[in-house]
Amino acid sequence: IKGQEIMDTRNVIAAISLSAAVIILYSLFFQPDPATIKKNLAEQNKIENNEDTPSLDKNENFAKLSRTEALKENDRIQFENGSVVGSISLKGAAIDDLTFKEYNVELNGSDKITLLSPRNVEDGYLIESGFVSTNKNIDIPDASTVWEVSGNKKLTNNSPVKLTWSNTQGITFEKYISLDDQFLFTVKEKIINSSEKSYSFYSYGQIIRNKLPEISGFYILHEGFLSVLDDQLIEEDYDDIQEKKFTQIAQEGFVAISDKFWVTSVIPPKGKEFKTTFDYKNKFRANYISTKGIEVKANTSIEEKIQIIVAAKRVNVIDGYAENLDINKFDLAIDWGFMYFITKPLFFVLDYFFKLLGNYGLAIIAVTICIRLAFFPLANFSFKSMGKMKLLAPEMARLKELHKDDKMKLQQAMMALYKKEKVNPMSGCLPILVQIPVFFALYKVLFVTIEMRHMPFYGWIHDLSDRDPTSLFNVFGLLPWDPPSFLLIGAWPIIMGITMFIQQKLNPTPPDPIQAKIFMFFPVFLTVILAPFPAGLVIYWSFNNIFTMIQQYIVQRKMTIKTI
Repeated sequence: IKGQEIMDTRNVIAAISLSAAVIILYSLFFQPDPATIKKNLAEQNKIENNEDTPSLDKNENFAKLSRTEALKENDRIQFENGSVVGSISLKGAAIDDLTFKEYNVELNGSDKITLLSPRNVEDGYLIESGFVSTNKNIDIPDASTVWEVSGNKKLTNNSPVKLTWSNTQGITFEKYISLDDQFLFTVKEKIINSSEKSYSFYSYGQIIRNKLPEISGFYILHEGFLSVLDDQLIEEDYDDIQEKKFTQIAQEGFVAISDKFWVTSVIPPKGKEFKTTFDYKNKFRANYISTKGIEVKANTSIEEKIQIIVAAKRVNVIDGYAENLDINKFDLAIDWGFMYFITKPLFFVLDYFFKLLGNYGLAIIAVTICIRLAFFPLANFSFKSMGKMKLLAPEMARLKELHKDDKMKLQQAMMALYKKEKVNPMSGCLPILVQIPVFFALYKVLFVTIEMRHMPFYGWIHDLSDRDPTSLFNVFGLLPWDPPSFLLIGAWPIIMGITMFIQQKLNPTPPDPIQAKIFMFFPVFLTVILAPFPAGLVIYWSFNNIFTMIQQYIVQRKMTIKTI
């Protein structure tokens, strides 16, 4: 490698390391589409429909109504606990109305997050369960069946409800629905056969979503179909399922549709094989159906139990259900990413400092300090190398001028200089590469966890999960003008850009004037790019730059070289 090429390479690496936000840009725009990777991994597990299993396809024609009209159309069982409020339609016995009591749509608004809506609403989103049969001569409850309530008329965490429906063939279907104090519905499905014949039934659970929801669209976050089947994580995007359905048989697992902060999931009965299907036929469906029929002999009964979790993806909640209900890998409902082993521990560190300091902004700063301390020796090693390269810049320029007509002698002279000063131009690479996974993991934590949603910092930052609301172009609110979104370059992004610019001055100056101008423009470029990102992330980068500068300045002040 030629001396000049080594110097240029070292400058590029230094710029990237001290502008760690480039990692974000890479993850968003350059890393391979994970949908392609996921599809390739899952392809060999896809199977065709089992013809012996009854179909869940039904011809449903419902007139579209407003949500208010739809909720008034049928009698309902109301439910409420400390976390959710909503209702279950007696027509179809579907859980199709659910609102989170603790989460607002807007920071200062009063409207709560409503996740589920009836099937005849444009953005209908619901869960239903029950039994189907291959016997076409049996009447089985479906989406049009009106159930009767026995006993309690309202579902709470202290009072379950019982629904009943009987056909004309001597078969009674019962549902016992209970609700815990958070987000778990437990549904016991019972069939009582009072006839003189035996019948076979298949249990199922199904999540239906009428239309594509608004999604973030970032590659680092999965939003769509989610399942863990026999220890295998399955993630399918909405557009993938619109093109081709997914089907797989498993012995255990769960079926879900995941949003950034919310998850709707169904956990099949334990110890029974089932077939999972994700498909799209004018609506999105995620369901399971048992692969083996359950025989209900004359004058006997059978019972199946499924669990339904419609939750805000708080880490303690999701982990609690995974452990208490023994749901394998249910914690992956939160998209920790492929660096799970780093990302999740980082969250617990962040959450620890939040509980200690009472503010997630301060917790982010505390985590930044911990990261800097953890990599202090490696960073020192890198900064010493960069400091020597900076001090050697005048001598390298002299050698370049001296041997401008003889590249071979220039290379030999530069190699001799590096040997004399005990400098390896590439020696700072390893510390940088080691830190990249940690930087990316922290960005992932700040982006996907609901714990920071609507959490304030100090001053003008009222929501660390949203962008800095101020703008340079109205002098940070002093002028009575609301700039368009692309001009919302707030105070914290500018602080970050300034710290990056100052930090850049501590790095070796590129000998190429064009390269030097490009690097000079780099902080401005990243300030504009990162302005729409969550304020918590920008605050992290700003303080990381500040702590890095302090360490780099102290290290480089002590640097001396033999060459004058």
